[in-house]
Amino acid sequence: MQNKKPYYISTAIAYASAIPHIGNVYEAILADAIARFKRLDGYDVYFQTGTDEHGLKIETKANEKNLDPQTYVDQISNEIKRIYGLVDISYDKFIRTTDAHHKHSVQRIFDKLLAQDDIYLGTYQGWYSVSEESYIQEKDIVDGKGPQGDTLVWTEEEVYFFRMSKYQEKLLQHIQENPTFISPESRKNEMIQNFLSELLPDLSISRTSFKWGIPVQNNTNHVIYVWMDALSNYITGLGFHPDTSSNEMDRFWPADVHLIGKDILRFHTIYWPIFLMALDLPLPKQVFGHPWILVNKGKMSKSVGNVMYVDDLLTHFKKDVIRYYVLHEIPYAQDGNMTYELIIERNNSDLANTIGNLVNRSIGMAMKYREGHITYQSSTLESSKALKNSALGALDKMRTLMDDLKVADALEVVVELARQANKYIDLTEPFKVFKEDAQSKMIDEILYHLIEVSRFIGVLLTPFIPETSARILALVQSTKDTFDSLQSFDGTHSIQLSKPEVLFERFDFDKKLEEIIG
Repeated sequence: MQNKKPYYISTAIAYASAIPHIGNVYEAILADAIARFKRLDGYDVYFQTGTDEHGLKIETKANEKNLDPQTYVDQISNEIKRIYGLVDISYDKFIRTTDAHHKHSVQRIFDKLLAQDDIYLGTYQGWYSVSEESYIQEKDIVDGKGPQGDTLVWTEEEVYFFRMSKYQEKLLQHIQENPTFISPESRKNEMIQNFLSELLPDLSISRTSFKWGIPVQNNTNHVIYVWMDALSNYITGLGFHPDTSSNEMDRFWPADVHLIGKDILRFHTIYWPIFLMALDLPLPKQVFGHPWILVNKGKMSKSVGNVMYVDDLLTHFKKDVIRYYVLHEIPYAQDGNMTYELIIERNNSDLANTIGNLVNRSIGMAMKYREGHITYQSSTLESSKALKNSALGALDKMRTLMDDLKVADALEVVVELARQANKYIDLTEPFKVFKEDAQSKMIDEILYHLIEVSRFIGVLLTPFIPETSARILALVQSTKDTFDSLQSFDGTHSIQLSKPEVLFERFDFDKKLEEIIG
């Protein structure tokens, strides 16, 4: 592995207070597609996700269920792993903030920063939001309520503070000198204007009002608060400890990308980089704030009753339909919409009618015209040459888009190739050629190009819908499943196909909708 270029991608760790909905799981699917693509592209990938398991909200929920907090987070963390398994998340490391190594490392990080006077003990007075587990600044309070409309509680407590302003200029300089550090561009502007344009207040990083957290070693009334605890996972997962070295840390840090929801951008682009600067560690190369999934154009909310969960979605659709939808339909920088109607439409148009139809028709014709026997044929028809060139150019196009994290656009390149192959059938009309001359070499050429393009599509879909891609490659009898195998259009040699299979069911729209919503 050492001769491969390292690539480290992480998601935000899921808060273990409740089961995640599809909007939370989308982040893991997005990171998974990028990680799988990079692995296929020859990188030594380290993909980390996990669970954030401390805090007042968890302590309260555990009490409500008459459980100790550790038992409660064990249950939720296992559920999150199970849900990730249902949608094929191929993480390399699943970190939990209750892991012993993480806890010890966070305590030493705290002690180190305390010793160098980045942290000091003081008293905090202010309005506290229980739902956000955060103190709310006066400027963000509207009619006595927090930004999310929640009731605030006046709180006074002894806390440890981090001197944020000490590193503010250095951070601002880094953001300006590294234009893609915060992406997309709109998110960068938002952080500079809303937070860095005035002096950063010192950040409260400990609590005494609850016990479920990592204790400060020399003052055990205090637990280390979420910012320092949860954010440190990105390095503790690599074995980081202030007093010892780690091979993984040496190899994979700084991270290539922290993939996070846009709502937690401030913590990842202001707090986290400043902590790293204080530790004298390099900053991650990029923090990408992805958009939200809206349901019926509204933010998912239990009180509104529009929350979609993976288990429920999987009772109606295959996992690759769900993976395809969230990867293809959520834009790069704007929120995306998700409804059962839209999932059905996308399943029928892209998956059943375009990709599934191409593979099915191609194998069906091969069985009908050549009893399933396919041999290599060169491109003599103009339409064959055009199809071959599109196939050979697809990976480079996708690579450029994936480097910019434009995953939906990269996936569209594959769908467009399938559309072109379907048009190729309409253009070359193999059924007419067969009628006129059953032994025509043109039929062999058309069939070869269709099966070889199906192989390309099978390989190119691997990062996005891995189960389907494996089925396509099995159907076209191909073991050539690497990106390297897409450098030339000659991966199909003297194969014997058997009968086609339906890859995606084409739904009757009204009937399917009735089945889902009753």
